[in-house]
Amino acid sequence: MNEITSKEFREFNFSEGEMLLINKPYKWTSFDVVGKIRNAFKPIKLKVGHAGTLDPLATGLLIICTGKLTKKIDEFQAQQKEYTGTMILGACTPSYDMETEVNETFETSHISDNLLHENTKQFIGDLDQLPPVHSAVKVGGERLYLKARRGENVELKTRKVSISQFEITRIELPEIEFRVVCSKGTYIRSLVYDFGRAIDNGAYLSALCRTKSGNYNVTDSFGVMELVNHIRALKEQDKLK
Repeated sequence: MNEITSKEFREFNFSEGEMLLINKPYKWTSFDVVGKIRNAFKPIKLKVGHAGTLDPLATGLLIICTGKLTKKIDEFQAQQKEYTGTMILGACTPSYDMETEVNETFETSHISDNLLHENTKQFIGDLDQLPPVHSAVKVGGERLYLKARRGENVELKTRKVSISQFEITRIELPEIEFRVVCSKGTYIRSLVYDFGRAIDNGAYLSALCRTKSGNYNVTDSFGVMELVNHIRALKEQDKLK
């Protein structure tokens, strides 16, 4: 198995299989990244996939697999993830992040640092978590966010997730910065929303970055266009394989 990062460009064998570490840009979908890389290979047809979706408003580590290595996507996707982010206290949004407008507000003057730190503890361990209504989860064969945009009410089912670390790293109300280490399938937006409810308040996600997936770190990743331009250069030099 090959792995490339922005620290080095070496000889590639994309058809045999490469595992690529990408720093997903803000407002790009994970599919946007896959599509951009896949298009860079044209007219060569090559399998390209990602191991773990990131929301468009999130940034950070996205593992991309090519060629025969796409068969291992599920293995990479199952790895533990680490995120850093920022939540805004005193308000909620229907999407639990900045995709939708604030629809509920709360007073925050009574909130103490101790209250915040103490309430992270109840989210450590195995949890039953509801996905956000504005999410890519499929219900009846259709993405939830499509139903939400039409104003449809959907009965959501909880999913089992595991959180091993949840810590507050900076408090400057209404902003709070945090770090989370969690299992595959954990919705950080839902964690933020539930945390707000746990302190009898409201909270929504304003920034999120996936910093690690398994043993792989966003500090070792490279930009989408950095890779795309390198692929194009290899094609021009007839060195693509």
